[in-house]
Amino acid sequence: MKRKMIVSIIITVLLLVVGCVLYTHLPKFGSTHKGKRLERTHNSPNYREGRFQNINPTPQITESTWNALFQSSAKQRRPKNKIPAVKTKLTKLNPQENLLVWFGHSSCYFQVGGKRFLVDPVLSRAASPVSFVNTAFAGTDLYKPSDIPDIDYLIITHDHWDHLDYPTIKELKPRIGKVICPLGVGEHFARWNFDESSIIEMDWEDIAALDSGFEIYCLPARHFSGRGFHQKQSLWASFLLKADTITIFMSGDSGYDTHFASIGNRFGSIDFALLENGQYNKAWKYIHMLPEETLQAGKDLNAKNVIPIHNSKFALSRHSWDDPMQLLTAANMQQQNPLRLLTSIIGEIVFLNDTTQTFGQWWKETE
Repeated sequence: MKRKMIVSIIITVLLLVVGCVLYTHLPKFGSTHKGKRLERTHNSPNYREGRFQNINPTPQITESTWNALFQSSAKQRRPKNKIPAVKTKLTKLNPQENLLVWFGHSSCYFQVGGKRFLVDPVLSRAASPVSFVNTAFAGTDLYKPSDIPDIDYLIITHDHWDHLDYPTIKELKPRIGKVICPLGVGEHFARWNFDESSIIEMDWEDIAALDSGFEIYCLPARHFSGRGFHQKQSLWASFLLKADTITIFMSGDSGYDTHFASIGNRFGSIDFALLENGQYNKAWKYIHMLPEETLQAGKDLNAKNVIPIHNSKFALSRHSWDDPMQLLTAANMQQQNPLRLLTSIIGEIVFLNDTTQTFGQWWKETE
C-alpha cells in the first residue's frame, strides 16, 4: 500500500511537471532567441556568462524571499473604490497635436510630430499568463485594444507580463506599423507572426532613425527579463525619443543607478520623463525604484516634466496601492526646486505643448 502511494505521488508530480512545461510552450510565452538573433545576442557587450547583465551588480532580492513576499501592507494593496478614469476617443484626436494619454501602470499612448506611439500596452484584464492573477483594479480597465488607433511605433521596454501582453498585441497586430524593442524581445514578435522588417531590435547605445525628424535611443535600465523559466535571455531597456521639438524618455522598469545621471549629462535636458514609481519593495531596491529615488532620477535626467508610471492599476508588491503617488508628491513638495509632476488620471489628455496645464491629486479622492 505504501509503495503504491509513493508511485502515485511520483506520477502526479511528473504529470504536473510535464503539464507545466507544455503550458510554457504556448504562444503567449513567446520564444527564446535563435539563429541570427541569437548570434547578435552573444556578440552583445551586455551579454556575459550566458545572460544579459546590468551595468553594476544587481541582486534581485536583498532580504529573505519570505520577508520580500509576505511582509504586511501598511493599509491596503487594492483600492476600495473605482480608480477615476475618463474615456477619451483616441481615434478622434487631431493627429498633429502633441499629447499623451496614460492607461495606468506603464501603458501610455502619445502623439508627437504627427506620429502615433504606444508604450508597453497591457489592455487585458491581468498582468500575468493567467486571467485570475494580478488583475487590474476596478475602473482601470476602461481601455481595450479596439480603442487604440493605428500605431506608427509600438515601444516595448522589456518582456515581463505587465509590459508585454500577448492578448493586447495579438489584437493590435494589424494596426501596428513598427515594433521597437530591446535585443532578444523581437523573437517573441517573430513567433507571433510579425514580419521581421517591422521589428526594430536594439541593444543599449543603439540609435535608430525613424521617420524624418525622429531618432530613438536605446539606453540602459537596471532590471531583468523573462516570461518563463529562462530569465535574462532578452534585454531590458529605457528609451529616449528625440523629435524636432521634443524629447521623451521612457524608463521602463529600473532600479536607481548611475545611468540616469549619465543620460542627463548626455542629452542636457529632457522635456518629458516617464519614470517608474510603484510596485517597489526595499528587498527589491536594485530592480525597482522607491519614490524618493524616482524623484532623484528625474533630477539626474534634468527632466522638465515627470510623468509617474508603474502604479495605480495592479498590486504587484505589498505596499498600499496609493503609497507611490502619496510619497512621491509629498517628497517633491519638500524640495527647494520641485519637479513638475504630471499626475493625470487614466485617460486624461496631457497636452505636451501646454506648460500651464494642472493636475490634481486624484488618489486622495479615491478612498
